[in-house]
Amino acid sequence: MTNNTIIRFEHVTKQYDQDPPVLKDVSFEIERGKFYTLLGPSGCGKTTILRLIAGFTEPTKGKIYFNGKIVNDVPANKRQVNTVFQDYALFPHLNVFENIAFGLRIKKMKNAEIEKRVKETLRFVNLAGYENREITEMSGGQRQRVAIARAIVNEPEVILLDEPLSALDLKLRTEMQYELRELQRRLGITFIFVTHDQEEALAMSDEIFVLNKGKIQQSGTPTDIYDEPINRFVADFIGESNIIPGKMIRDFLVEFAGKQFECVDQGFNDNEPVEIVIRPEDLEITKREQGKLQVKVDSQLFRGVHYEICCYDEAGNEWLVHSTKKAVVGEEIGLYFESEDIHVMRFGETEEEFDKRLEAYQEVGHGK
Repeated sequence: MTNNTIIRFEHVTKQYDQDPPVLKDVSFEIERGKFYTLLGPSGCGKTTILRLIAGFTEPTKGKIYFNGKIVNDVPANKRQVNTVFQDYALFPHLNVFENIAFGLRIKKMKNAEIEKRVKETLRFVNLAGYENREITEMSGGQRQRVAIARAIVNEPEVILLDEPLSALDLKLRTEMQYELRELQRRLGITFIFVTHDQEEALAMSDEIFVLNKGKIQQSGTPTDIYDEPINRFVADFIGESNIIPGKMIRDFLVEFAGKQFECVDQGFNDNEPVEIVIRPEDLEITKREQGKLQVKVDSQLFRGVHYEICCYDEAGNEWLVHSTKKAVVGEEIGLYFESEDIHVMRFGETEEEFDKRLEAYQEVGHGK
């Protein structure tokens, strides 16, 4: 654990009664001052991690550290953590000022100090002048700012955000993503954000933990996870992917769709069965004879910024292409891609094994 580590989970399991564990032997570290996202489908354990950090529940096994001290038994009100809930949990009978001041009044802070801190916080979230506004008179985005202001006015070391954007419309949700990210940078404190929206996670995070079935499948920067998914679940959950079966002939040479291609991956066994990932935006439409793959266009949809084209190769593999070029349904075209666009995944590989293999080929100058 480094000096910059603020939260650490050490082999944490959470189980309710005789039900299957919600979290299974989870270990990770959270560094101070970063924006983290817990990403995964419903029921994967991400909200449970948030509740364990907040002190709303205790682990069945394992240890949770906060600033180097075990906090398994420390109650929620004794932790330097504040939570912004999905429904904001604002008091409808209190105005904006009193909603934000609520926690300070519980601490029996003097009125002058409360007024000073609330007004400073309102300026920080761009709600100066809204002190006397009723909660019921505010928009969804404004209510979210109030909820965030109520969290940061207590000067916590960590802010937990449990899908706070899910109730907003798409345009406002996008705007609030930028506002939240900028707010975290200005505050300089640790944000831990829960979402099932992969685009949201990629846009906002310094680091992402991808969870599935109570385990962390992969952690890393948005770029690392998008470009180097560890397994089929991550590749499929983070963005859209073409995932097809293949065979690693030897280092830097892979076979799929009935052909062999140079790649940048190594560390596999010769002739090992693998899975191949190529992102739809990395496939370039060409004339049939100029493509590395020859495919037939099956369907096409216009998505505004690109065409979404579904094709099939001669081996029967389906290929999804995102292109600004329009294709013709029924025509045969070529698909071109660079060797760096091919990502090879080993069946059943753990994140630790994946990282060691990635480090190995980066050290010899073949990293992506």
